[in-house]
Amino acid sequence: MAGPVPGALAHRYAALPPPLRVALAALRLEVLLGDPRDAANPYSLPALAAPAPARAGSATSAGAAASAGAGEGRAGRAGALLTAAGLGQIRAADQRVRALRPLLRRDLALGHAAVTWGGPGMPPARHVRGQAAESSPVSSSVPAALLGPAALVAAAGSVLRQAALAVAGRGGGEPALRQWQPVLAAAFADLLACESLTCVALRRPAAPAPGPGVGLLGAVAGYVVPTVLADVLAQLGLVLAECGHGPASTGGGMLAKLTRDLPLAGVDAAGAAHWQARLARALPALAAEEPRTAHRGPVPAPFRLAGPPAPAGVAAGGEQGDGHTPDGHESGRLTPDGHEPGGHEPGGYGVGGDDSVVLSGLLRAGAARADGGDGGDGGDTGRAALGALARRLLTEQRALRRPCRTAGADPGAVAARALADRQALLWLAAAVLGVREAADDGRGLFLGGTHWALLALTGIAGRLGVPLPGPAPDPRAPVWAELAGRVRRGVDCDVYATRLLW
Repeated sequence: MAGPVPGALAHRYAALPPPLRVALAALRLEVLLGDPRDAANPYSLPALAAPAPARAGSATSAGAAASAGAGEGRAGRAGALLTAAGLGQIRAADQRVRALRPLLRRDLALGHAAVTWGGPGMPPARHVRGQAAESSPVSSSVPAALLGPAALVAAAGSVLRQAALAVAGRGGGEPALRQWQPVLAAAFADLLACESLTCVALRRPAAPAPGPGVGLLGAVAGYVVPTVLADVLAQLGLVLAECGHGPASTGGGMLAKLTRDLPLAGVDAAGAAHWQARLARALPALAAEEPRTAHRGPVPAPFRLAGPPAPAGVAAGGEQGDGHTPDGHESGRLTPDGHEPGGHEPGGYGVGGDDSVVLSGLLRAGAARADGGDGGDGGDTGRAALGALARRLLTEQRALRRPCRTAGADPGAVAARALADRQALLWLAAAVLGVREAADDGRGLFLGGTHWALLALTGIAGRLGVPLPGPAPDPRAPVWAELAGRVRRGVDCDVYATRLLW
């Protein structure tokens, strides 16, 4: 391929296009997995959602045990498909997860098992938290603490798509179906928020923080993603059931299978509690510093999902010797927009440093927009509403600083865990603000608009019990329109707006 063709292919692949090698690997994997609607295909959605045959005398966990046993069977074959698709050539963690998404969105347990599969006689890794999944060349640069949340986001997106098909595919004019449109819009916004946080965590260099082998953002993702998406899955189950899609349907079967598989990927309630305890122990140190001013200048590189990835993958896989990573990105120099690859800004600070300071700075920057501090158009009601909500959340974060300083005395106490929960949700809000601002680059991307971010922050405020700042435009209708449009056009429910092959 020569000339502009590779770049054009990548741009047709997604609204936020990946490097060509990543797009080709993902497309190859999608082809190898086959048609997801063909029940005769062992990797189709109906086949994967079908309950495992129960054996006489089996325990209630027979479904989970059957999924784990797939390490020597279907998961092993899927692991071989990852190698055949060229996943081992992709070094950067965020891009590797992006190339894995065709498998991850089909089945949580199969995707997690195949990625950590080590070959014949080596079962897939289970319940590995805070360590890199080193058993497979496909997963070596992706921390296991983030592999679970990334897989859960992808699998939940497939269930959301099934629910949206059920509502939009039978004629959106029916009042009985229209009532679920705002519910699915909120679920879509929550999913984008969780994926934003996970992507940022994957794009930053690892740094010492609440747990070994994972930074603060990874610990927050390990807790907040399964916690928030547990509510999302419950809402999707309600929508599917009310639309007549029970456990025997493809969507209902996918949801039931996903729920059974949560412990295998460490994204069940126990997995979330593990990371919540880590955060609770770290609260005093994380509350020790706060930026005195709002973050100014370009958003740090890890939040710019369309930009080159952070060099964490370079450390895992090495460089080619020509100053480029195997993904085709330059290393050891500034990116074209004048930033260091790790997200540091010359003369400033980046996510490679104190994550809590950067996230608080982004929350401050979002709040400053409520006062017109960014010099924007005061007539933009969406931006004004988003800024006002960010200011309300910033006030909540300031109120938590004093109790967080003493929370480490008993990190297992209910109060300490509650503080960790609230602080994690505030960091999720900061990640949403950072990703949205970075995507607001004049191209008119949905990710750069205010609707999904306003809806996501509204949900976060509701979970915190923080009152909304006042009258604001309702973002649910435009967010639902985006979701319904993606379902019709064959576009994934991800932050990149990836076009589906099948």
